[in-house]
Amino acid sequence: MARLKDFYYKEVVPALMEKFQYKNIMEVPKLEKVVVNMGVGDAKENPRFLESAIEDLSLITGQRPIVTQAKKSISNFKLRQGMKIGAKVTLRGDRMYEFVDKLLNVALPRVRDFRGVSEKSFDGRGNYSLGIREQLIFPEIDYDKVEKVRGMDIAFVTTAKTDEEAREFLRLLGMPFTK
Repeated sequence: MARLKDFYYKEVVPALMEKFQYKNIMEVPKLEKVVVNMGVGDAKENPRFLESAIEDLSLITGQRPIVTQAKKSISNFKLRQGMKIGAKVTLRGDRMYEFVDKLLNVALPRVRDFRGVSEKSFDGRGNYSLGIREQLIFPEIDYDKVEKVRGMDIAFVTTAKTDEEAREFLRLLGMPFTK
């Protein structure tokens, strides 16, 4: 169940303590939360698309997503403030570790022509963002029931202070960065 969590304490913590010369174990970066976001721009024409996105996200993450709304009106996109345009899930604790384990070991290897994820997607404060083009890479999604292929954004929020610390931390967890 919490295989990745055990791995973190047995393998990752000692390696990071040695590399960055931390004096206290509480300085070692850890995963705070993982946010999975799916934008559904088509929801303004057909509300059923939003419902299928919510269903897909709850199957993938094991947690019910919340519906996100437009913050302001944009006439070029025919968008009004308050319209429902997406869904997101914030994962913490055991569910977060299970999702990250499934993402790294099952879903990402199923991506066609996969060469690794970009090392340039850090935000400067130790957080990492990753975009996925289709939800079909997750084993829970049934290909025949998918109405439309949608992508999603996954944000890894860590307690690392710098991008270098976060990069090393995620690499030790098993994130397949490009060489």
